[in-house]
Amino acid sequence: MLVECVPNVSEGRRPDVLAAIRDQASAAGVRVLGVSADPDHHRAVLTLVGEGERMLEAAFAVAAEAVRRIDLRHHRGVHPRFGAVDVIPFVPLAGTPMAYCVELARRLGARLGAELELPVFLYEQAATRPERRNLADVRRGQFEGLAARLAGGDVPDFGPSSPHPSAGAVAVGARGPLVAFNAMLGTADVAIARAVARAVRASGGGLAGVKALGLALPSRGTVQVSMNLVHPERTTLWRALELVRREAARYGVAVTGTEIVGFVPLGALAAAAREFLQAHGFGPGDVLEQAYWGAPLTGAGPDPDA
Repeated sequence: MLVECVPNVSEGRRPDVLAAIRDQASAAGVRVLGVSADPDHHRAVLTLVGEGERMLEAAFAVAAEAVRRIDLRHHRGVHPRFGAVDVIPFVPLAGTPMAYCVELARRLGARLGAELELPVFLYEQAATRPERRNLADVRRGQFEGLAARLAGGDVPDFGPSSPHPSAGAVAVGARGPLVAFNAMLGTADVAIARAVARAVRASGGGLAGVKALGLALPSRGTVQVSMNLVHPERTTLWRALELVRREAARYGVAVTGTEIVGFVPLGALAAAAREFLQAHGFGPGDVLEQAYWGAPLTGAGPDPDA
């Protein structure tokens, strides 16, 4: 059973810490495709691929190392977070059933709660309550509001009903592939980025399957519309970027660049090219190298979690 796991840890400034966390995943026998870190977000995204049982061990090892090395009492970044290891999603690959990833998420959650004493909230397909499917709702209040939230009766799925003193809590889930896609704007005014994000995201009446935040990037002197495209075959990279451009133009601001965090499946790139080029029949099989080497692991569609 082949799966992808995309742990998001609350560290983006200390390469030695990220190297130690990465080494734990490698030692568990899974392939580390990459680590994407950002100092302003103060966050890193690891992309792991491997067989399910080994992935379970790798995810636990990553979490344990993050808990040992990251203290949220001294953590400040622009990205929302409530845990040292903030989010751990499992994504099915190559025909692996979603139900298997749900099982992995729940097994990992039980172990994180028992052995690391982390409050564990299950989200997306692994959620046990409908109000916990959406990650933003699960992370409500962030680390600083976690103690009051738990004391108020918001009981986690596993682990103690009080925060880990330095590592907070963790969200563990199972989901389909997504694309983390950021657009930088030619301004330092974060209010403009937030207004654009509100217009783009699905909850604000924007694009289907798009989650978006407006964030400041102090080290770069600019701002960013940080997006997760949950259904990148339906709402393509091209369509999301075009709406960001149009909304930013209302404030006299241009898009100065974009970035993809982590990895993107070929199907998502093909969908964006199909829309931009108006090549209605174009797909991954029309790429020369892809036709020779075979289908991508995910088949189609794209991936970290905002």
